[in-house]
Amino acid sequence: MPNAIIFGATSGIGKQLIQHLVKDGYKVAITGRRKELLKEMEEKYPNVISTYRHDVQDIDESVEVFKGLVAELKTIDLVIHSSGVGYENSNLEWEKEYDTIQTNVLGATRIYDLTFNLFKEQGYGHLVAISSIASLRGNRESPAYFASKAYQVNYLESLYFKAKEVKGGKVHVTDIRPGFVDTKMALGDGIFWMATLEKTTRQIFKAIKRKKRRVYISRRWNLIAWVLKIVPSWLIKKVM
Repeated sequence: MPNAIIFGATSGIGKQLIQHLVKDGYKVAITGRRKELLKEMEEKYPNVISTYRHDVQDIDESVEVFKGLVAELKTIDLVIHSSGVGYENSNLEWEKEYDTIQTNVLGATRIYDLTFNLFKEQGYGHLVAISSIASLRGNRESPAYFASKAYQVNYLESLYFKAKEVKGGKVHVTDIRPGFVDTKMALGDGIFWMATLEKTTRQIFKAIKRKKRRVYISRRWNLIAWVLKIVPSWLIKKVM
């Protein structure tokens, strides 16, 4: 039975992915900040789910939780990092910017590093991280969120390069870049091309199975990504 960990599994994409992994025969360890929601998942999937209360902003706690997960599971085949926060923050309120950086940059980096070093030691493993199409450009309403996602995708690419250091080619890194998904992370009003959580996680799981390097979710966002990469900043400034 393969073993998987989901960091940030009490809501949204992380929570929805549990059922796909269980159905595919994984033993799954999940983390989150809310004990009652972790307990709910444990009761829903008895015998194949274990839970750890964890706040990714607590770097020392991340280390201890990760050690506990390795001690329990022995070997880990798949790690999914789905923890994240984001705010509309046009007034640049520092508390919101700081919270975003703590979670999406510092917290994420610690999990990425712990995971990669374990996989390097094992000689195999698959790191999957939920970043965002927001990584491609800046945004006046949510600067810290968009910048933090750009940081994530570049860090993940760096880990992809570092995977070349591991003989056998069995360490994989997948960067999942969703567009708008029907979760509390969807920022703003009048959102277009909003994908359902079910459709989103179905496509994500397919990308995981295929060990894709990067994927936009849903697939129609490939077009938007292409446009965002070529449009000059002065034009984006006028329309966004």
